[in-house]
Amino acid sequence: MTDLVQGFKNAFRRHPAGVAIVAAESADGRFGLTVSSVASVSVDPVALVFSVTKSSGSAGQIIGADSFVVHLLGEGQADVADAFARSGEPRFTPEQHWGTLPTGEPLLLDAPVALRSRALDTLTVGRSQLIVAEVLDVHEGPESGPLMYRDRQYFTLADSAAVTRA
Repeated sequence: MTDLVQGFKNAFRRHPAGVAIVAAESADGRFGLTVSSVASVSVDPVALVFSVTKSSGSAGQIIGADSFVVHLLGEGQADVADAFARSGEPRFTPEQHWGTLPTGEPLLLDAPVALRSRALDTLTVGRSQLIVAEVLDVHEGPESGPLMYRDRQYFTLADSAAVTRA
């Protein structure tokens, strides 16, 4: 079994993923976390999915919030992604360029895209929670290439050559 688990981990370390920050406002304050599991699910209803590895702390606050914002990060946002990936790091600082939507959720002003969403359903898989969310609003920010994560490092499309198709 250990070979299967290690092989699975190694496979996904080599598979690049987009980087996002999911953030919410609750009665206890602002909460957020970095995820690399965001994917589109449907256009009717407009929905996305992401996973979290526990249902306590920031993840629990986000799951329990009426709504949250999924920020698809761009080039140059590795520092803010790191801050939300590590416990105890400064979050929602002025230097990170946070604002607030009229509906009350935190908004990362420099994110290329921010998707205000609400949870439709959750599915427990082992120790993880899969959150299916309806997208309520799309907020477009400055144009930027995506921030990607592979083998515990951040990359941009500028770091890679485009594949030419015949």
